[in-house]
Amino acid sequence: MHVLLADAIADAGVEQLRAAGHRVLVLPQLSGDALRTALVDHAPQVLVVRSTRVTKDILDGNPQLELIVRAGAGYDTIDVAAASDRGIFVSNCPGKNSAAVAELTIGLLISLDRRIPDNVADAREGRWNKTAYGGAAGLRGRTLGVIGLGNIGTRVSEHALSLGMSVIAWSRSLTDGRASELGVRWARHRLQVAEEADAVTWHVAATEETRGMADRTFFEHMKDDALFINTTRSSVVDESALRWALDEKGIRAALDVLSSEPSAKAGSFEHPLAVHPSVYVTHHIGASTQQAQTATSEEVARIVTVYDETGHAPNCVNLEEHSPATHVLTVRHLDRVGVLAAVLDQVRKAGWNVQEMENLVFSGAGAACARIRFDGDARGDVLSLIEDHPDVLAVSMIELT
Repeated sequence: MHVLLADAIADAGVEQLRAAGHRVLVLPQLSGDALRTALVDHAPQVLVVRSTRVTKDILDGNPQLELIVRAGAGYDTIDVAAASDRGIFVSNCPGKNSAAVAELTIGLLISLDRRIPDNVADAREGRWNKTAYGGAAGLRGRTLGVIGLGNIGTRVSEHALSLGMSVIAWSRSLTDGRASELGVRWARHRLQVAEEADAVTWHVAATEETRGMADRTFFEHMKDDALFINTTRSSVVDESALRWALDEKGIRAALDVLSSEPSAKAGSFEHPLAVHPSVYVTHHIGASTQQAQTATSEEVARIVTVYDETGHAPNCVNLEEHSPATHVLTVRHLDRVGVLAAVLDQVRKAGWNVQEMENLVFSGAGAACARIRFDGDARGDVLSLIEDHPDVLAVSMIELT
């Protein structure tokens, strides 16, 4: 397949793509009009991105595009709806950077408790202040609140437990049983986490549902002088509410993500939270370890190769979980030319809209079984017409509930 890498990924993935026979074009740091032009000029079948935004207008540049792979866990930088409208698969690489993000999260937690960055800054400027920095509360025996218990949240919980902390967690899919398996307490609502935790860390996906979830109400429920960490997406946090909590409740925060981050890898940077004395800011580096980048790049190569070989896009995020199909038509037939074409012709004449279809060939390639999920009004005469075909062995239909 022809693959365009619009962002840099680790060499291991690029080498695996080429070893699998794919034609790989590496044009890192493409964006906006430049990316659209590249899609027009090079007409790749696969587009791989990391931080680059893929908009509707960009997708208009290449009708041959079949697959977009986000070399990361999220996919909020891609207009998934526009891709779906064009029949383009969108896949991501979940879990490959979870260890890296969890490690940074724990590093920020310890840094907040021990004020490590301030220690280092004072020492570099020739100031010795053991009195100021010698009064950390410590983490053992304290409670970490985890919002979102996916791959990253689970790893963070494991690390926190190993430090002797207790963990209270809230996630939309979390159950009491699952919480018990992980050794954490199950919070019925995220505000319970805010109320009971000495430190809170966020690990939810960036969606419209989670936008601004860390709002004024959440911060009002947090303990005074608690710690707040965000290594997921900036959209999760209402930054004005966070600023209020910093100033009015003595909360201290560590943020790996901020709104209006620079798109360039290096350059000047300004943000009001970055200069706040109660905030530590890192440079959106949660997934930026060599281990994570290698694992992610290898997952990109796997996704592209599996798609090329099978037509199936692993980790696809834009397939309908439950199609509008109302019935399943099963046709057992001889594996001969034109049989399925004749069946589908009858389906077309009946006005049935095919939603999903598969054809499984039996050992020896003498017979096959086609399953056609369709949306439409079931009619017995259509089944009779299909059964009348000399190469059809049997026909059945069930209604989906």
